[in-house]
Formats: sequence, C-alpha cells, structure tokens
Amino acid sequence: MSGYPHGVAQATRTDPLRVLEEIKRLSLEVLGGLPGTLYGPVEDALKVASLKGDGKSNHYEEQAALWVLRQHQASHVMKYRQQIAQAFDDFRALRIRSGGDVTLRLLDEQQLEYELASGRLNESLVARFARPLDTLQSRLQALSESLRVPAGLNPIGPERLVTAFSQTLLDAQVPDTLRGRLFRHYETELIRLLGDLYARVNALLASSGYGAPVASRPPEEARRGGDGGAPAGGYGGYGAQDGFGAGGGGYGAGLGPGPGMVGEPTGRSSGPPMSQQDIAAMAQELAQLRGQLHAWRESISRGDVATGGGHAPERPVMQRREMRVDEILNVASLLQAEPPDAFARALAVTGRLGETIRDHLQDGARRLGLNPDQACFSPEEEDAIDLVAMLFDSLFRHNALQDRARRLYARLVLPYVKVALTDNAVFVKREHPARRLLDAITEACEGNDGETPQDRELLDRATEISQRIVADYNEDLAVFELAHAELDAVLAQQRRRFELQEQRAAKATYGRERLGAARAQAESALEERLGESTLTQAVADFLAMPWRHHVVQTLLRENTDQRRHAEAIALGDALVMADRLAGEGRGRELADQLLALQPAIIDCLASSGLDDSAAQHGMAGLVRALATPDTPRRHVPVSPESMPEDDAGEAERRLWLVGDADGVRHDPLLAERMSTLEVGDWLRLTNVEGESTAVKVAWLSPLTSRYLLVNRRGLRVLVASAEELAALAGAGRLTIGAERTAFDEAMRQVKRHLDRASATR
Repeated sequence: MSGYPHGVAQATRTDPLRVLEEIKRLSLEVLGGLPGTLYGPVEDALKVASLKGDGKSNHYEEQAALWVLRQHQASHVMKYRQQIAQAFDDFRALRIRSGGDVTLRLLDEQQLEYELASGRLNESLVARFARPLDTLQSRLQALSESLRVPAGLNPIGPERLVTAFSQTLLDAQVPDTLRGRLFRHYETELIRLLGDLYARVNALLASSGYGAPVASRPPEEARRGGDGGAPAGGYGGYGAQDGFGAGGGGYGAGLGPGPGMVGEPTGRSSGPPMSQQDIAAMAQELAQLRGQLHAWRESISRGDVATGGGHAPERPVMQRREMRVDEILNVASLLQAEPPDAFARALAVTGRLGETIRDHLQDGARRLGLNPDQACFSPEEEDAIDLVAMLFDSLFRHNALQDRARRLYARLVLPYVKVALTDNAVFVKREHPARRLLDAITEACEGNDGETPQDRELLDRATEISQRIVADYNEDLAVFELAHAELDAVLAQQRRRFELQEQRAAKATYGRERLGAARAQAESALEERLGESTLTQAVADFLAMPWRHHVVQTLLRENTDQRRHAEAIALGDALVMADRLAGEGRGRELADQLLALQPAIIDCLASSGLDDSAAQHGMAGLVRALATPDTPRRHVPVSPESMPEDDAGEAERRLWLVGDADGVRHDPLLAERMSTLEVGDWLRLTNVEGESTAVKVAWLSPLTSRYLLVNRRGLRVLVASAEELAALAGAGRLTIGAERTAFDEAMRQVKRHLDRASATR
C-alpha cells in the first residue's frame, strides 16, 4: 500500500526541484557505492595474472597500491558521492559556471594520464548509450527551463561520471597498469548500471511532465541501453504507475502481490540487474515465506481461540481502516532516535520483540494524532513487523552475541522495520545492502568479548555505524551501502588476523597430536625392552628417562629422517646388550661396547638438556653401574610418563561433549556422514547449556582424523572425531550445512520455526 497516488503522468508538471532531488537520490542509490565495489574484482584479476606468470614484474607494486586504496575505501566512496552531488548542484547553477576564457595551465604526468583514460572511457560510454542520453538530455533541458537556469551538463552523463571517478583517485598513487585495470572495471560497472538508471530517470521525468511518456519496453532492453523513454526501472517495469507520479517517492514496492508488496523489487538497492528468472525465483521465495507466516499466524489465532489465550497479533474488533505505509514510516522515523531500551529487553526474551514493536508503533501513532482504536496495521505491515522480529530473535538465538551487542541490535530494529515496509526484497535478495550490513555487524560482534584492542575497535566501529544508521536512514539504502563499505574495510583487516589464528590453532593442535603420537611410540619401545629383561637400576633408569625422551625428540625433530630414529632405537638395544654382557662377566666385550656407545650416549643425554660436563658425568655413572658384575638386576615395570594437562581440551569436552571419548554412543551412519566433512564446511554447534554458535571445519588431522572447529573469529572451539560429532548430531546439538552468512542462517531458522509451529498446531 502506497501513501502516494498512483496513475499516469499528470497534466501539470511536478515541482522541478523535487524531481531533480529524486533523480539525485536515485543516482546516488545506484552509483554511490562506486568505486568501493571495484577493488575486490581488481584484486581477483591481479591474483589470476600473478598465477599465470605472464612475465610482468609489477604485480607486487599493483597489489601494494591496491591495498592502500582499500584502506581508504570509505573516503573514496564518500568523495565519489560528493562529486555526483556537486554535478547536480552545478546543474541547478548553485555554483558559478565557468564562462569566457579558459585559463591555460600545465598538467602533471599523472593528471595527463587520467585525462587520457577519462577521454577514452567517455567516448565509449557515449557511443553505447547514445539513444537514452539524447532522450535524457532533451528532458533535462525542459527541467532546466522550469528551474529558469541555463541548460547545464547532464549530471549523470558519462562525462560527469568519468570526471567524478578521475577526481576521486587523482590524489592516490596508482601505477599505470593498475589505473588501466580500475578504469576497465569501472567501465564494466557503468555499463551494467547505466542502462537501467537512464531508463528509470527518463521514466521519472516523463511521468512528472518533462517530456512525453513512451510506450513501455521490456526491462532487459532498457538495460542494454535501449530507448531511455521506456518507463523501465527497478528490476523490471518501474514507471509512473509504480509510484513516480506527482508525489514522487514510491513506497511499498516489493516482491509479492498485494498492497505494500506490489510489483517487482524496487531497485532501491544498487545490486546488479537481475534476469526475469531471478526475479521470478525471488518472488516465489517471498510468496512461500509469506504463506508460511500467514499459516503460522492463523495457527496461533486458532490456538488462542481454543485456549482463550491472547498472544495473536491484535485484530480489529470493529471496522477500522488500515494505516498507510507512509504513516507507519513517519511513526517509525519519529521513534527511531529514541533510546532502544524496550527492544533490548525484548531481545532477551524469545517471542517478545514483535509485540514490543507493535506497542511502540501504536504509541508513536497516538503521539502523531492517529487513534489506534480507529486504525490498524495492514496484513503486509504485520508481515514486515513479524519477519523483522523473528529475524532479530533468530540472530540472537543462533549466534554467540554478547550483552553489549543486544543494545546495538535493538537500535537497528526500527530502521529495519522501515526497510521491510518499503523493500521486502531484503528477506530474499542476498545482495541487499541492508542485509549485507547486518551480516557485517554480526561478524564484528559474534563471539567478540572485547578482550583485545582489535576486538574493542570492531565493537566500537559497529556501535558507531548503528548510531549513524539511526541518525541518517530516511528510506535511502545508500546509507546502508556506505556503512557496509566502511565496516567491511575494517573487517577485511581483521579477517587476515582470524585466518592467522586458524592457522595457529591448527598448528598447535597438530603439534600436540604429534607429541602424543611420539610419546606413545616411545612408550611402546620402552615396554618392549623392559618387559622381558632383568636390568640394573642404572640402565633401567637411563632407558626410562633420557633414552625415552631422546626417542621422542628424534620422532618430533627428525620425523622424516628414519636413520636418526633407527639409531636412537639401536642405542636402547645396545644398552640392554651391554647390561647382559656385564651380568655375564664379559668385561672386554663390555668395554668395547661402551666405548662404541659413548658418542651416542653423550648425544642422548644432551638431547635432555644436559651440557657436555653433565653428560660426561651421567656417562660415568652408567659405566660404574655396569663395571660391577654382581650388581642386582630385576624386572623393572614401566612407569607411564606424565602428560601435561590439556586445559583447553578438557574445557572443550566439558562444554560440548558428555562422557568419555571411547564411550561415546553414536549412529554409525551419522559417523560415516561426518567423515565426509571437508575443510571450509560450516556447522552450527550447541553446547550443553543450549548456547549456539557457528563453527567452521578449519583442519583435519592427518594423524587422528579429528576435526578442528573454529568460530568466525578463528578461535578454536572443539577438536572432535567423526564419532563424537555424530553423537552431537544425534543429540540435536550439531547441524550440518549451516549458511555461511548470519542473515541467511537466521532466515533459514525463521522458516524452520514457522514450519514447526504451524505443524504442531
């Protein structure tokens, strides 16, 4: 349901300033994310080029320059947006346009390169979009006449957009080859976006009375750069009848049928153009989601009627009018800046957030003079409120979010209600800017207790961005895009740190497993030599301590050198033989044996940390014990070597697993399924206290086939075998195939909740 009249172009022209501001808003929405979106594809292209080994030697220089650009991504996006805004100011003659003689000046080499690259790009774009540009220029001229200013340069024409990009990067130190890559990717992005943008602007101007409306063309033709007069826009068919009439604005466009969710995705988000198949799939997904929501709501209503409960969303008893979307938006905007304490408390109790949102909006409506007894929410508005409430509830139930994050998310509740009311594609479109921002905020907050300066910086930046959304969001999704670009730039630095933490966790786990395997192998070798022999105490002690330690060290340090390990084992056998020679009184043979073993014995003692003098002293003690034939000999039992406690491993077992590792009861089929997990797979793990967290398979042990699971911050969560994971899955505390992003996983949980709730009623 829209708060503005629908219809064909009006007989009288709409206020030109209002139309120009709408064009500016639309242009910033579609183009404002550039150049920030270029750095990722350029980085991928650089990686491909470096792997090809094409003989160029400047890949490192390009990557270093690109890294510097990414550090300033937010400022570049802001500068680019300012350049576009300045173009509209110039069009309105708010700045003095140059006239008369042009001052000649010398250009430095870098600026000359930018001028040449800009000229080539401008020519290419003008040739590609000639037809819509001609139509747009004539309509902008009519708009200039209404503004009573001289006809100015098209503010979104190729020349101005190329100049904006050049000015954005002019002060950056960019190598020539990287500059070429940036301009090529910028051209690709403009070709992808401008056809649709020009079509929508032409449609807006035509519907506002600045030029005759033209028969509608398919949106695909508009994206190819067809006649700009076609009222195509959004992701297909966005003309005067879609809300760009005299009122401008166009609230309530979405994916599903019915008021408030009419038509196709609005195009308020600046994602890539979508095919008709994608649009149909999104519409079907949203229709299915709404169907689940309606079935859940009806099941609650039936249950409440049967039990006399009152938990269903409030419905009018007498005839009441449905509030318009623009009225709800005005109420939400009024309340948006108020403290979010009520929402923070509601997030602590599952299922309370939806009721709190309704109470808050009704209270705000009362303050604006709307009597809630005479007006009610429409079904589409109820859908938006319920979906936002379930989304935020699911985020808190299925992510390890700390108490500090609760207030941060509570602050975002009303802005996301506004997004859901005006563009419900947020629930099904994975590239939606509001969706991407919530993913970034969850990534910054999940498992973050602020222990390190980097963690505190992430929390502070996420908090600052949530406050900015509250202050700046007014139905312009560019606010979300800019906020996401800024937070993602910070996260990009942290992700490398998380990757290093993953690697450290894997190395530490592997090191401990290697140590355990080496000790077990040394223990077996010791038992084999002490088990059937009667030895003097000195030889037995030497084998049990220095020699066993020496075997462990050779296995760890010389793992690939079998000769060193064989020499260490041979030393143990030789000492047993020397003890036997001493017992039989074969002194000459014993002396020869000890002389031959002296270097190996000294080396063995040195591996235990003894210096040369201490090693010689230990050798002398061993010789004295063997020099006396009647020294008592006996069977010496093997005393197991004490292993240092694995505090982390024990804490993990108490938190996630119940019972001994050998006694874990599991389903063999589930264990077989767990054995197919691969590094990079995402799971969802719930501890014994019911707290859930997303975990990733970071490493598979080549020794024990155990899996190392880490959280989104790269910290070790659990090391477990396939059988232990199967036991967790059988207990319902491990879910395979979790979504990679928090928003996707939250929506999946919402759908599962709706299905379960409807089925149990």
